[in-house]
Amino acid sequence: MARRPRAGPDVPVLENPRQRVYLACGSTDLRKSIDGLSVLVKEQFELDPFSPCLFVFCSAT
Repeated sequence: MARRPRAGPDVPVLENPRQRVYLACGSTDLRKSIDGLSVLVKEQFELDPFSPCLFVFCSAT
């Protein structure tokens, strides 16, 4: 099984150029873990956290 290359300056992050990326405005408490962040996606974005989209959250620090 071949290893996937890490994302970097020469490796694209998106596998599909039509893949959607959603950015959470403001700071997010990243201590919520994956379960808490998936609730944010469901309630604030009104999207399915298991969809083939990327959700980006930023920490306050």
